[in-house]
Amino acid sequence: QDNIFRMEESHFENGRGKSPYDPKLLTASLLVDGELYSGTAADFMGRDFAIFRTLGHHHPIRTEQHDSRWLNDPRFVSVHLIPESDNPEDDKIYFFFRENAIDGEHTGKATHARIGQICKNDFGGHRSLVNKWTTFLKARLICSVPGPNGIDTHFDELQDVFLMNSKDPKNPIVYGVFTTSSNIFKGSAVCMYSMTDVRRVFLGPYAHRDGPNYQWVPFQGRVPYPRPGTCPSKTFGGFDSTKDLPDEVITFARSHPAMYNPVFPINNRPIMIKTDVDYQFTQIVVDRVDAEDGQYDVMFIGTDIGTVLKVVSIPKETWHELEEVLLEEMTVFREPTVISAMKISTKQQQLYIGSATGVSQLPLHRCDVYGKACAECCLARDPYCAWDGSSCSRYFPTAKRRTRRQDIRNGDPLTHCSDLQHHNNPSGQALEEKIIYGVENSSTFLECSPKSQRAVVYWQFQKQNDDRKEEIKVNDHMIRTEQGLLLRSLHRRDSGVYFCHAVEHGFMQTLLKVTLEVIDNDHLEELLHKEEDGDGSKIKDATNSMTPSQKIWYRDFMQLINHPNLNTMDEFCEQVWKRDRKQRRQRPANAQVNTNKWKHLQENKKGRNRRTHEFERAPRSV
Repeated sequence: QDNIFRMEESHFENGRGKSPYDPKLLTASLLVDGELYSGTAADFMGRDFAIFRTLGHHHPIRTEQHDSRWLNDPRFVSVHLIPESDNPEDDKIYFFFRENAIDGEHTGKATHARIGQICKNDFGGHRSLVNKWTTFLKARLICSVPGPNGIDTHFDELQDVFLMNSKDPKNPIVYGVFTTSSNIFKGSAVCMYSMTDVRRVFLGPYAHRDGPNYQWVPFQGRVPYPRPGTCPSKTFGGFDSTKDLPDEVITFARSHPAMYNPVFPINNRPIMIKTDVDYQFTQIVVDRVDAEDGQYDVMFIGTDIGTVLKVVSIPKETWHELEEVLLEEMTVFREPTVISAMKISTKQQQLYIGSATGVSQLPLHRCDVYGKACAECCLARDPYCAWDGSSCSRYFPTAKRRTRRQDIRNGDPLTHCSDLQHHNNPSGQALEEKIIYGVENSSTFLECSPKSQRAVVYWQFQKQNDDRKEEIKVNDHMIRTEQGLLLRSLHRRDSGVYFCHAVEHGFMQTLLKVTLEVIDNDHLEELLHKEEDGDGSKIKDATNSMTPSQKIWYRDFMQLINHPNLNTMDEFCEQVWKRDRKQRRQRPANAQVNTNKWKHLQENKKGRNRRTHEFERAPRSV
């Protein structure tokens, strides 16, 4: 049964050290064994930031106050409990936050991403650091792209953190979402960290100021015992409490809260980067999915425009080199809004997204969007989905079916859908065919976009009464876009059959076959003028079999596709409305009276004939 929270109206709790006065300030908190660990602002002005431990039976503890070496205007993102060993006394609380760089750490003002640690059994010092953390340490999180001459592109604005649990609870994988601090270069990145690397940094040299310029250097002196930052327990020393620690340990911990070495991501580079887009990453959750050929981590990344990216990490030659495949880009909210919270439920197989406008729910898998063919399901490379012999459906590792086909690592439909290779259309799906009419010297657009965002589209052209197919070359006359092919200033020689193909992983499938008929401009103008004059015998013969409604639709359609002075649909509609208003003004008054008199009979007649004569709108659909 789900937990139900109720407001205790008769009980009031002091919120100092638990939540900020300003709800806009970023804070993070975690409740462990009845004690609340929170990173927040303690004052009304939002200047005294600290890491607190409140509630419980012990005295509240916080970080050192008014010391920029400890915290320098931080913005807390996340907090997690990660065990250090099999002994619960060694458990540590890790805070993830971003803050201003310490003086001398960076030229000018800069923001750095941090990871901070405190021991769960830290009760402060005896004579120094009373009711203050004695085991607090912090290190910088690096998420950067290596560049030429050793100049890296850094993503320093930490936005969100997600811990992916592994078989060993002491070593979860840390996923972090970062953005750039620059207003000129806008980008986002996802970096992945190992807790082994984090612990190695916290066991490394401390940051120390020395030299004539008082710069930050690694501490070279003697480190007191027990090492500052170590939890008092039987595992790493003979001290039962932080209050028993020697004074030199407390003094050293007070003046050396930062580590000199940063924490680098796995493979020393981000696993995903997005630049030159109109959005930035804000949230991330990860699900580990069992597939036919192994386990894969599927990332759901929220953005500041209300969309969610579904991305899978696929190893290349080795498991250390990862390829990021974008599976879906889903719009969650109707209006663009910042996604501020995301939670995943593997039990319900649902994703919950929160923003200022509300909460939304999405399924983790939508296998039906990948198409109705084995090749399309295989090319999708979605670990949640597999081809079951008749459709692309949810993959269950426990179900054993000989017809089940899935290839996440390679996405090779030629191997897994081999029974479809000998068909004319290897995708196994009925080829979509269209007939489009265009007018000479006008433009037309052939719409064709593959389901997969990784597919490469190319076009072929086949002239009338010719079996040869030619690849279409992009020029000023033919412009290829992500949505299709734009033909400008049509000519009679453009008439023919156009084929839209999609190629991915060496597999080609034909998506669309379009037959384009280009109508002679002079002949069409002659027909339109005769129709307006009302004395053309040819147009009368051609339209005698049409009903009045069909004649109107036909005339409107022909004017729409061939009118050199009407550039937009709005201009065309405005011309039609003007013509209708003019006809109504010219209508006799007595005719209007008679129309109103028999209006109820006409409505009844329309009601009976509406379903029967729906096909009369056919020319508009052309």
